[in-house]
Amino acid sequence: MKIKLNSRNAIASLFIALGLVLSACSGAGVDEGASTDTSGSTTEETATEAVAAECGEWNIAMHAWVGYTAGAQVLTNVGEELGCTINQVKLDEAGVTYDAIEAGSIDVIVEDWGGGRWQEWADRGQLVEVGENGNVGLIGMFVPAWMAEEYPDITDAANLNKYAELFETSESGGKGAWYEGPPGYTTIGEKMIAAGDLNFQVISTGSEAALVELFTQAVENKTAALGYFYEPHNLFGALDLVRINWPENDWSAPEEADGSTDYPKSPLIKIASKNLIDSGDPFATVFQNWTWTNADQNQIAADIEAGTDPAVAAQKWIDANRATVDGWLG
Repeated sequence: MKIKLNSRNAIASLFIALGLVLSACSGAGVDEGASTDTSGSTTEETATEAVAAECGEWNIAMHAWVGYTAGAQVLTNVGEELGCTINQVKLDEAGVTYDAIEAGSIDVIVEDWGGGRWQEWADRGQLVEVGENGNVGLIGMFVPAWMAEEYPDITDAANLNKYAELFETSESGGKGAWYEGPPGYTTIGEKMIAAGDLNFQVISTGSEAALVELFTQAVENKTAALGYFYEPHNLFGALDLVRINWPENDWSAPEEADGSTDYPKSPLIKIASKNLIDSGDPFATVFQNWTWTNADQNQIAADIEAGTDPAVAAQKWIDANRATVDGWLG
């Protein structure tokens, strides 16, 4: 997948490239066996039932990467706990989903990497940019955590030449191996090497799967590896990797980069229908208040990738973070 400015698959907004497409999954739901008799209920129970009665039916766009599924499923489970009906609808990202919001058939985009590509729809009034969801998209060069522990200053890009020999392979021609994103990914690795006069050779991995395998072997076998990756990503829920740091980013498009500074950080954005925002519905409150971290998403995504049903993985996180979830309820 490509990374280009103003697209999820792009550098200003970075990208997430995960291929698990999941069908709609129900969350925890309301206990169907519970009595509807409130004569002996407490004030708190009555209030909860009133909220449930007010909660409507809403549609979440489902985009085809596992980190997105993690966030969408948490919101689905929480909405269903409130008594809402939450439908998950698989759609392509960007224009297709924006059109669906404008048509009234979609109410929520959990995370958008588009850097404002939705603006023309927002200007027409039916699409609302809700704000950041707490996830931050970030590309970088990573090493396994054992290397950062053994060589603490390796995380400073200025020190990479000091350790170049550790990364030599049969492919790198006597230099350190610098594993880049596959063909089609926008990267600035060669610029970084040139600007820093680094004794490294760019090697294309050919696929994201090859990068995952590179880091998996480096962690499991304690072998040296320096490779391109990005977060949030379920890989970080399974492996402990550490990012190499360059001076703070000073460019917004890859063609502007001279290689002396880092990739940009891109906060991921929540989008909703005007219908949801104006509804006063409890699910609107949850969505507007919802925020979490890359680590939260990565944890659930890793469980899903390992074979856990998304609704189960999401509920596991909800149960372990109930105070956070309660804060979303308003």
